[in-house]
Amino acid sequence: MEILFTEQFEQAYERLTHTEKRSVCKALALLDANPKYPSLHVKKMERTQDIWEARPSKRLRTTFEMVGDTIIMRNVVEHDKVLKRP
Repeated sequence: MEILFTEQFEQAYERLTHTEKRSVCKALALLDANPKYPSLHVKKMERTQDIWEARPSKRLRTTFEMVGDTIIMRNVVEHDKVLKRP
């Protein structure tokens, strides 16, 4: 699989702490290997079309789209904020 990053994702990632960045990197590796990996809790977001969310940590959520064999990372922020801007 190929993973692409939107500008929104890259900007949000840069604002994370070092520990949060490590969690996100680990989640991306798991997502790449197996999007159904249990600890990621991947699910389709409600009231969206083809946007999914995963949990890099208890506090953070990342959103993405799957287009063929490509994962497009959209955002990575706190849970409540991701619901407002997936």
